[in-house]
Amino acid sequence: MPRLTRKQRQAHTRECLMNSAAKMFAQRGLQQSSIEDLAEDAGFTKGAFYANFKNKEELFLAMLDERFAERVEEIEQVVAGEGTGPEKAARAGDDFAAMLRADPDWQRLFFEFSAYAARDEDFRQELVTRYRWLQDRVAAALKDLGDEFHMPDNIPSERIALMTCAMANGFALEKLLEGEAVPDELYGTMLMIFFAGLKSLAETQAAIG
Repeated sequence: MPRLTRKQRQAHTRECLMNSAAKMFAQRGLQQSSIEDLAEDAGFTKGAFYANFKNKEELFLAMLDERFAERVEEIEQVVAGEGTGPEKAARAGDDFAAMLRADPDWQRLFFEFSAYAARDEDFRQELVTRYRWLQDRVAAALKDLGDEFHMPDNIPSERIALMTCAMANGFALEKLLEGEAVPDELYGTMLMIFFAGLKSLAETQAAIG
C-alpha cells in the first residue's frame, strides 16, 4: 500500500477528528466534550488536534462547511433534474428529510451550536457567514427556476431563499422533538404549497399589470 503524502495524512486526521467530534458532541454536548477526549477517541493526541483546528468551534465550522456544501450540491442536482417546479420542490423536501433520517444527531448538534452562537458574538458571526453563503447558493438555484416557479417580481430570490431555509429549520426542529409523528414528506408539501402561493401572487401581479 503506497504511503500517504503529508497532505493526505492531514486530510485523514481532520476527517477522523470531525467524525469523532460529531459523535461526541451529539452524546455529551459542546461544553462537556474535551479536546483531549475528542482527540483520543479519534486516535490522535491533543497536538494533532491543535495542528488542524484552533478550538472546538473551528472544528464544528469545518463540519458545517462540508454539510452545507453537500446540501447545495443536492439542491443544484434537483434544479438541474427532470420534472415540473412543484415536483422539484417536493424532491428537494424529500432529500432534506432523507438527510435528517441518515444522521439524526447532526440537526441536534446544529441547534446546540446555534444556541451557543447566541451567547458568543465571534462564533455567531462565523456561523452567520456560512449560513448566508448557503442562502446565497439557494437563491442562485431559485433564479434558475424562475420560469418554472413564476416568482413575484417584488420578492427578491434572496428573501425567498431565507424563507425556505426558515421552513427547513422549523421542520427539522419538529422532527427532532416529535420524531415519527412528523411525516417525512411534510417539508416537501410545505415547499409545494409555498411555491404555489408565490406563483399565484406572480400571476395576480401580471394580471394587474
